[in-house]
Amino acid sequence: MEEEEKGGGEVVEILIETVNKIASISDYRCTVKKQYFYLARRLKLLIPMLEEIRDSKDSIIPQQTLKALVLLKQALDSAKDLLIFGCEGSKIYLVLEREQIMNKYHEVTAKLEQALSGISYEGLDISDEVKEQVELVLAQFRRAKGRVDATDVELYEDLLSLYNKTNDSASDLAVLRRISEKLQLMGIADLTQESLALHEMVAATGGDPGERIEKMSMLLKKIKDFVQTENPNLDAPQREKNLPPSGSGQAIVDGSHQMPVIPDDFRCPISLELMKDPVIVSTGQTYERSCIEKWLGAGHDTCPKTQQKLTSTAPTPNYVLRSLIAQWCEANGIEPPKRPSSSGTSKTVSTCSPAERTKIEILLHKLTSGCLEDQRSAAGEIRLLAKHNADNRVAIAQAGAIPLLVGLLSTPDPHIQEHAITALLNLSICEDNKGSIVSAGAVPGIVHVLKKGSMEARENAAATLFSLSVVDENKVTIGFLGAIPPLVTLLSEGTQRGKKDAATALFNLCIFQGNKGKAVRAGVVPTLMCLLTETGGGMVDEALAILAILASHPEGKATIGAAEAVPVLVEVIRNGSPRNRENAAAVLVHLCSGDQKHMVEAQEHGVMGPLVDLAQNGTDRGKRKAQQLLERISRFVEQQNHSEAQTEAHIQQPQPSSMANFGDS
Repeated sequence: MEEEEKGGGEVVEILIETVNKIASISDYRCTVKKQYFYLARRLKLLIPMLEEIRDSKDSIIPQQTLKALVLLKQALDSAKDLLIFGCEGSKIYLVLEREQIMNKYHEVTAKLEQALSGISYEGLDISDEVKEQVELVLAQFRRAKGRVDATDVELYEDLLSLYNKTNDSASDLAVLRRISEKLQLMGIADLTQESLALHEMVAATGGDPGERIEKMSMLLKKIKDFVQTENPNLDAPQREKNLPPSGSGQAIVDGSHQMPVIPDDFRCPISLELMKDPVIVSTGQTYERSCIEKWLGAGHDTCPKTQQKLTSTAPTPNYVLRSLIAQWCEANGIEPPKRPSSSGTSKTVSTCSPAERTKIEILLHKLTSGCLEDQRSAAGEIRLLAKHNADNRVAIAQAGAIPLLVGLLSTPDPHIQEHAITALLNLSICEDNKGSIVSAGAVPGIVHVLKKGSMEARENAAATLFSLSVVDENKVTIGFLGAIPPLVTLLSEGTQRGKKDAATALFNLCIFQGNKGKAVRAGVVPTLMCLLTETGGGMVDEALAILAILASHPEGKATIGAAEAVPVLVEVIRNGSPRNRENAAAVLVHLCSGDQKHMVEAQEHGVMGPLVDLAQNGTDRGKRKAQQLLERISRFVEQQNHSEAQTEAHIQQPQPSSMANFGDS
């Protein structure tokens, strides 16, 4: 009976948490706003019942009601997913797939009705008022069953007509105008958000979006082109195609636009284009992978830039530069470049000798033995073999080591576990092995090590997740399989190395929009704020880089604002390193967007002087962010002064005297 009571208490706590998350969703897309708003409002009314069940000390939840509460949990999870999509999902998709969306809505409400109907109040210490409230909610769900609110038929037909067209016509302009106005896709922020929503749907399909989503993306492109044609001075983040071909370190002005210049370090010395897949050759120079492979394939054995002879023709991925490029793209409103799919490229071939291959096979045989000592020594040797030699990484993977090492991640032996996770980390350096490691089901095991392993194993688990997350589709998988909360824990309580490994992994994962909310909900913001203010300041760079990414997400912005970040950010802008001043200003730009409270707070902490200095002496991005803040604060101050002047003029206006009033009477 105690287990039943404990289980019931846990279920109720989860239910309360889920309803609170639903209550925190602030708005919905216009096409589903009414129905989704009413659904969320009804679900909020369940909180008093759940709290009374939780707070009841005397009653044990009956088995039948406990089953109904479990069903309610499943129904609420479905409702939460539905409502989040109604808040963050593609506006175009919500219109064109209206039948599917409404079917899902009715399916969710039916589940909720069924679960609530199964709750018996007998044996539960619930007040009559709360019972009546729940009965009212249940009655509303029953009345809503099968009801379909009127939809905007014209909007649906407009979208459908463009969706099915293969060529453009002059008559489309009026249609595009109606669509952009009704869907509220009139500004660059709205268009970017819609683009991200479609992009996340593509990512959720594993990179195979299907014809319908591809056509929706083409439809969005038509809307975007129309809006930018209608509003040529639209303050849009610059698209990569608009970037100038060379980097002088200054932004180039074109009309009213400031075009961010690609830093020279981010360009391939061969193609002079932004690198998608930067790799290092033996001379230490970095190139775009496809460019250096073409160079080597043409028979060259020297470095194109230095003309030094290459000691090895096997390039190594430059993960640090790839992350910096991704951060720069994020900061400048440019979609991070996608690496070419590895499916069309030839697999790396190992040049290991037959004797070396035989040694690897013997080690793998030991991994499968039941002897812990054999497993421990074999995993340790594989770890060392994969550490420095690229050929070994290929040969070890091709021999079938990856599934065996993944199986050892759950071993209770800490030494075997540590060797296994570190071996996988070393193997993941080889580009071809990344997909094999994820396909072998490694991520849950890596997350297990991240939670339960020794500190060194946890550090290497975080580093492995970073290495795997370089592949875009892996960012989705890793975030979905629960890696973010234990990474936040390691960021909070790890060694200095562990914190840096966790921060690097979190930064890379949060480049994917869908992981930003997960990180915020896992409590990363308070942890980052502690790192910003801790003695020694060894994690300031990493903390600010992650905050700069999270601030662009609504949940991130709200949580950072609530964490009293403004004084800390102002201090960094005043005294920080050039990169940190730039990131602090970027966070502050997001906080002050539409929020006068943070603007006033920044002024009170003396932000104006440091901003003027940053606008004159900062990095290119730092200058732009400082200028944005200065203009925003100046407009706010002007409005305040104008308002105060009007108020003062009204007060000073002569009023009729009492004697004059007496005489008139």
